Amino acid sequence: MASDIAREAGEFARTMRLSGVDIAGQKSSSVDIVTKADQATERLIRERIAALRPHDAIFGEEGATTSGTSGLTWVVDPIDGTVNYLYGIPAWGVSIAVVEGEPDPATWTTLAGAVANASTGELFSAARGRGATCNDRVLAVSSTTDLSTSLVSTGFAYSAEVRAHQGTMMRTILPRIRDIRRIGACSLDLCDLADGRVDAYFEQTLSPWDHAAGALIAREAGAIITGFPGENESRALLVAAAPGIHAALLSLIVEAGAGQLPGL
Repeated sequence: MASDIAREAGEFARTMRLSGVDIAGQKSSSVDIVTKADQATERLIRERIAALRPHDAIFGEEGATTSGTSGLTWVVDPIDGTVNYLYGIPAWGVSIAVVEGEPDPATWTTLAGAVANASTGELFSAARGRGATCNDRVLAVSSTTDLSTSLVSTGFAYSAEVRAHQGTMMRTILPRIRDIRRIGACSLDLCDLADGRVDAYFEQTLSPWDHAAGALIAREAGAIITGFPGENESRALLVAAAPGIHAALLSLIVEAGAGQLPGL
């Protein structure tokens, strides 16, 4: 169900993009935008879920939380990578997950998830305990054990103050890895990790809808995902990596000053 809705919503958003982009407003800052396509795509997703699963809750980026009675919550990011969508960069995704429990990554159990990249025709999906696929092709993370030759994805916050600190962190991280990739869509970063296109991904200040589906897909492909040492992933930190480098990367990120990020 998540896959079917994500695919339909992705095609809907792609079709809307052909007519241009209308900015509906700003969120946390002048560079954190929401488009009318974000809003329309989430409405479509909510309608589909409500019709098929009327007793489930829905927690979306662009709309109020809809309560439910089943104990299941659908976590929705209608267009992850809105700035890419605005500029016509083909790296944005529709992310849909269903979780058991409250919509909090610290406590929820993700049961299924799908991420559709309508620009490429790729549909990534996973179900808990059943592995992950891309268009029915089985996914697996890389087997690397050497952080110094690992390609690492990341992202930066909308706040100028926070981005400045993240830039300083890169001075410590960059010399000790192969290189950095900054794609601009958390869900796709996690799917790239699942497919072995990058060896790791980390980011701070994420929202639950950013990684709900992608984290399950990466985990089911073999990734280890945590927050700070001994913690689950959260707004404070998400570190996802191939098993052979996760511990070393997490240590490096902490050494670089992740714990001193403004606003945590």
